[in-house]
Amino acid sequence: MPVTPVLTRRWSAPESWTLATYERLDGYQGLRRALAQGPDDLIKLIKDSGLRGRGGAGFPTGMKWGFIPQGDGKPHYLVINADEGEPGTCKDAPLMKADPHSLIEGIVIAAYAVRASRAFVYLRGELIHAARRLRAAVAEAYQAGYLGRDILGSGFDLDLVIHSGAGAYICGEETALLDSLEGRRGQPRLRPPFPATHGLYASPTVVNNVETIATVPFIVNYGVDWFRSMGRERSPGPKIYSLSGHVTRPGQYEAPMGTTLRELLDLAGGVLGGRKLKAWTPGGSSTPLLTADHLDAPLDFEGVQEAGSLLGTAALMIMDETVDMLPVVRRLTQFYAHESCGKCTPCREGTTWMVQILSRMERGQGDPDDVDTLVDACDNIFGRAFCALADGATSPIVSGIKFFRNEFLPITPANPSGSTTSVAGSANGATAGGAAAGTPGAYAGAH
Repeated sequence: MPVTPVLTRRWSAPESWTLATYERLDGYQGLRRALAQGPDDLIKLIKDSGLRGRGGAGFPTGMKWGFIPQGDGKPHYLVINADEGEPGTCKDAPLMKADPHSLIEGIVIAAYAVRASRAFVYLRGELIHAARRLRAAVAEAYQAGYLGRDILGSGFDLDLVIHSGAGAYICGEETALLDSLEGRRGQPRLRPPFPATHGLYASPTVVNNVETIATVPFIVNYGVDWFRSMGRERSPGPKIYSLSGHVTRPGQYEAPMGTTLRELLDLAGGVLGGRKLKAWTPGGSSTPLLTADHLDAPLDFEGVQEAGSLLGTAALMIMDETVDMLPVVRRLTQFYAHESCGKCTPCREGTTWMVQILSRMERGQGDPDDVDTLVDACDNIFGRAFCALADGATSPIVSGIKFFRNEFLPITPANPSGSTTSVAGSANGATAGGAAAGTPGAYAGAH
C-alpha cells in the first residue's frame, strides 16, 4: 500500500513551522493561483475535487461553501474547528504544530472563495503549544502580506483571529463552538437555521475542520485529477489516520482514503507484543467498536459505514486480546457524562445513570438485567438530543454489548466467562481509551 505524504510531507523538515521553510517547499503558491481566479471558480474546483470534511461528518466541502448566500449585504465569516477533543484523535494538533502555514494558506483561500473578510480558528484550550506555533505563524503571515489588507495586491482583505477555548468537548460541535466564540456558554443550537445563513453573529458562516482546510492549497496547486487519483470514488484524497493504544508504533499515518486497518497495522509494526487484535474504533470513541473481523474494511466514509460504524476523525484506538471491554466502555461513558453540556435531558441524565450501572457491574455487583437496561437506555438517548454527543455516548455501550456481551454479564454457572473486572484492575481500559499517542516524528517512520 502506498503511503501518501501530502499534508504531512513538510513535517520532518527542519523548522517546518516557519514561514521560510514553508515558502521553500512551495508554500503560498496555491494562494497566488487562487487569487488569480474568481471565488465561484474556486468553489467549483473544490466541489469537483470531491473533498469531504475531515472533522467526522464527511460533508462535501465545496457544497458547504456554495451554501453561503451572496449579495446579502451581511458580513461573511470563516470559522476553523480546531477543538480536537475526541478521545483517540490526534491529527489536527500535530498539523498545527508542524505545519501551521498550510492551515493559514488554506484559510485565506477558503475565505476568498466564500467572500469572508474575517476568519477565526477556535483552538482547544489544552493545545497550548499548537496555539503558540499558530499565533507565531499568523504574525509571520501578516508581516509577509499573506494576511491583512490587500493580500498580494489582489484587493482582498482578511483578518485572522486565533481563539483558545476552555477545554469543553461539546465545543467541537459547530453550533456550540459558535456560541462559545460569541462569548456565551457552549451549547448546541437548534437547527434550522443553519450556520450557512445564521452562524457567527447571525451572519453567513462556514465552519470547517483543520485538516479539511489544510488540504485546500494542495488541490488548488495540483488539480482535481491529482486529488482524485488517491482514495476512492466517493471519498477521494489522502487522510491522516491516528493510531493509538496497543500498537507497536503509535502515531499519525497519512494514506489514501479507503486504506484498511490491516495495511495501517503493517505500517505501524502490528499489534503491540505480537498479540491478537480484539477490538478497535475507526473514528474515535464516539464511533461504534469493530473487531478483528473488520480488518479489511476500507477506511473511508462508505466502507466503514458498511462495516457497521463511522469513519469519524479516523482515530483508530487499538485494543488487544488482554483487554476487558467493561472497564473500557465504563471509562468512555464516564467521559461523555462529564462532557455533557446538560442542555438535553436524555443526555444529561442518561449518561450519568449508565455510568452508575456500568460502575456497579465493574464492581461485580451487577445482574443479568443490567445489560438489557443499558441497551434500553441507549435506545432512549440515541437521536433524542440537540447534538451528536448523546449518540456518540451510546456507541461504545451498544457495540460493546453487541460483540462482547458475555463480558458485561456477571459470572454464573451458565456464564463462566463473564466479567471479573475490579475497579483496581482496569488498567487495560486506560490504555485503550486514552488519548492518541504520537507526534509528527512518528509519521517519519511511515514514509
